[in-house]
Amino acid sequence: MTYCVAMLLDTGLVFLSDSRTSAGVDQISTFRKTMVFQKPGERVLVLQSAGNLAVTQAVTSLLQERMDAPDGAASLLTCASLFEAARLVGEALREVHRRDSAALKEFGVEFNASLILGGQIRGEGPRLFSLYAAGNFIEATPETTYFQIGESKYGKPILDRVIRRSSSLSEGAKCALVSMDSTIRSNLAVGLPLDLVMVKRDQFAVARHASLDADNGYLRSLRSLWSEALREAFARLPEPDWLRNPPL
Repeated sequence: MTYCVAMLLDTGLVFLSDSRTSAGVDQISTFRKTMVFQKPGERVLVLQSAGNLAVTQAVTSLLQERMDAPDGAASLLTCASLFEAARLVGEALREVHRRDSAALKEFGVEFNASLILGGQIRGEGPRLFSLYAAGNFIEATPETTYFQIGESKYGKPILDRVIRRSSSLSEGAKCALVSMDSTIRSNLAVGLPLDLVMVKRDQFAVARHASLDADNGYLRSLRSLWSEALREAFARLPEPDWLRNPPL
């Protein structure tokens, strides 16, 4: 299991993912689920993945091979727009499906993959896409602030209550980390270290790329303060009238 969240804000984009992969109670490994592709000053793209690790690694390997190919084929580093980049990722997903889905099905393994692609290419504004296993995708609209993939239910409430398009990158990163903390506390299959990537609008390069583990002072402080603030807020809530004055 994994959890990834990406935010499209007026000031840029924020991406956060965990790195825990579980194949059973006694098989827990760490794999990075966020990849950055960039030509500083010209484009920056961030790809997050969730689902079957073999499938998502095959997709990212295909994308990397196309970038390294000498024949000038279209790739994430040459496509003209983020929409075209999303199409390339979708095509790579379908190619892996054509190659591997029958064999996976024979062994009772589901072809399961979902991805988030976002960034900015010179000539257009920041854009964000969510891609499904079939290679189709949707794009964030002005009303859409974030996409999630993986174990999304525990971290969603804080995003819905706090984050807005007008939020700053710092606010977005803080909210994403609180969302991740809620997920980690409720699902042991999601865990540290975390990958945090921030992209500032019109900079065409990664502004911040941090790996946060259990020893990170800010992360420890944030998790502790958030839990404390929740307990204090709960304690201040009034009791229902019917508890104070129960009906006869």
